[in-house]
Amino acid sequence: MISAKLGHFLDRPLEPIAKRIRLTPNFFTITGFLITTSGAIVLPYDPVIAAVIILIGGGFDVLDGVVARTNGMVTRFGAFLDSVLDRYSDAFVFISIAWYMYLQGKMTGVVLSLGTLVGALLISYARARAEGLNMECHTGLMERPERVILTTLACFTGYFLPILWILCILTHFTVIQRILYVRSKFYKK
Repeated sequence: MISAKLGHFLDRPLEPIAKRIRLTPNFFTITGFLITTSGAIVLPYDPVIAAVIILIGGGFDVLDGVVARTNGMVTRFGAFLDSVLDRYSDAFVFISIAWYMYLQGKMTGVVLSLGTLVGALLISYARARAEGLNMECHTGLMERPERVILTTLACFTGYFLPILWILCILTHFTVIQRILYVRSKFYKK
């Protein structure tokens, strides 16, 4: 939803910086992934520090696209790598939250976190499958930026259970939105 509404709104303000960067977009993709993975490792022990680390990793995830578009370095492999590493990042963070919930003795949180992980992966799969059918599919409420924001909010505030309920429900709702969107493209009246 944020991506669909705001698109590449950071491109213009970050363009002067991106033009000076001599590193490849893939460097930022991989670095962002490693930072986010570090945040996932820290999360069960200190969620607040993990949230800061995950947000820093998200900053690198934004920079890879800005650098690629600004410097004419957009490649299909880069988009593929970014997408795959984003899925790994999602998986590590939600597994880490499940582990944190387990350590807290909150089995509902474990189930919700793993349910959110399944929804997050299916959101991505639905988009990839639609694109395999030559259809753009950016529809839905709970894309990756929304998940990162809500996940870090849970880490900062400690309100894991209510936020996990929201994440779990809305990730699966987003999958349904994408299914209905693709269906509507096939069955236009």
